[in-house]
Amino acid sequence: MKLLAVTVSIGAAMLVMATAPSYAAGGDAIFKKSCASCHYTDGPAKEKTIADQLAKKGPELWYAGSKFQKAWLGAWLQDPKPIRPLKYNSLTDKNKGDHPKSSAGDAAALTDYLMGLTSPEVKAGVIKPAATPQAKQIFNKKMPCGGCHATEKGGGLSGPSLVGAAKRLNPDWVYAYLANIKHFKPVRDMPDFGSVLNPKDLEAVAAYVATFE
Repeated sequence: MKLLAVTVSIGAAMLVMATAPSYAAGGDAIFKKSCASCHYTDGPAKEKTIADQLAKKGPELWYAGSKFQKAWLGAWLQDPKPIRPLKYNSLTDKNKGDHPKSSAGDAAALTDYLMGLTSPEVKAGVIKPAATPQAKQIFNKKMPCGGCHATEKGGGLSGPSLVGAAKRLNPDWVYAYLANIKHFKPVRDMPDFGSVLNPKDLEAVAAYVATFE
């Protein structure tokens, strides 16, 4: 009888394991099943032509761990809100906000996986949040970023919103992106500010973006 009880217990445990939530699998497996049809994670950047860019259904994520903040990413995957006012790759169609939601377990596994995808171009600890007059002048007048990106004070619709950037984006990535955008996005609408602004100006802008609530 004891042997039978042990056998039944083991069988029940195996059944529980077999029917456990999908987050029991690794985040990479969840990504391949649920996310890979719209996003790719095997960098570096693959796009070489406008046609390559237009063929994409969603942003590349091969440097997600350098770009995003972990706490924000985990929460967003469970309750995704539009970051882009317009549909990806469109200048006319509104973003419907229909990104699939992940369970808490799946979101945790996906977050761990995505945060492991980093770029050596992003150096840690370079940028500290700061809103200097110099940065505001460059952001609002010299670049000007508000033509494409929304902030709490308004702005454009064609690029991702920067509202909440303080919690969403890693400021070190913002600087690296501005300084060497070709590494991350060889085909894009955004100008190459790294070729026209000096590193100190770019650092100031990245630090300013890191204050956006």
